[in-house]
Amino acid sequence: MPAKTILTALFLISLGVAAIVCLNALPQRLNADSVTAREEILIATTALPPGTLLRAKDVAWQPIGMAEPGQISRPPGAANNRNSEFDQQARSEVYGAALRVAVTAAEAIRRDAIVKPGDRDFLQVVLSSGARAIVIPVATGGSGTGLLYPGDRVDVILTQTFKNDPPLTRRSVSETVVESLRVLAVDAADAKPPSVSNGFGRTVTLEVTPEQAEKISVATELGKLSLTLRSLNSTNSIAWSVAPGLAKTEGVKPTWAGDVSPALADAMPPHKAVAVEKPAVEVIHGTKSVAVKPQ
Repeated sequence: MPAKTILTALFLISLGVAAIVCLNALPQRLNADSVTAREEILIATTALPPGTLLRAKDVAWQPIGMAEPGQISRPPGAANNRNSEFDQQARSEVYGAALRVAVTAAEAIRRDAIVKPGDRDFLQVVLSSGARAIVIPVATGGSGTGLLYPGDRVDVILTQTFKNDPPLTRRSVSETVVESLRVLAVDAADAKPPSVSNGFGRTVTLEVTPEQAEKISVATELGKLSLTLRSLNSTNSIAWSVAPGLAKTEGVKPTWAGDVSPALADAMPPHKAVAVEKPAVEVIHGTKSVAVKPQ
């Protein structure tokens, strides 16, 4: 075989091998570039002070070339599906957590900058100056605790049922005992008191003043507690007590069973008039006195 033919064959074979190697390497390069381009980290949407309980509106994903150690990155498979399970898991890592330090707008949320409910120093980080934390059992039937998240504001409602045969219209009563308290945690793993009975399915940790803590402690002994969620804008008109965010309850009127159900008044037994014996009147004429019984 001529040498020229052999050289041509070898050239074509080497060219084919090089083409195969390039084709095999191309998808890996494209995948690496694609992953790098899709990599996103969790950042703050606005400036957040220390102690802030992070909510969905406080964080967002920001594209970046390469995430640094300690930053919370978005799973590549969740880039095109914001409702995916992986995306929700990544976000839930910070929901309800408190910031140890201040974070500026568009700054990355780092794992060492947050503390989660259940961590040993969570309450020290999240509590306002002069405030206390109290864990209360909440009646699941009327509390709606499944809708509560750390950072929400709630009112505490006490419901009592009286015995010893009171009138039907006064047998049950509800009243707001404390207003506009900040929720710190819901069903925290280390925050369930051992005294929680089967009638109270959930526990909620609230930020209170010492006086409010005393009121709630007494209310817990009197009856069932439930929570009502307040609008975030409703706290602007509240008179603050010890620290911002801790409201003072004023002018709260109780609601009796008869106020809720007028039918209870119709269910009351008819009132029986009781004859009252009128006392005799003593009439004195000179030295004589005569007892006269009034008609």
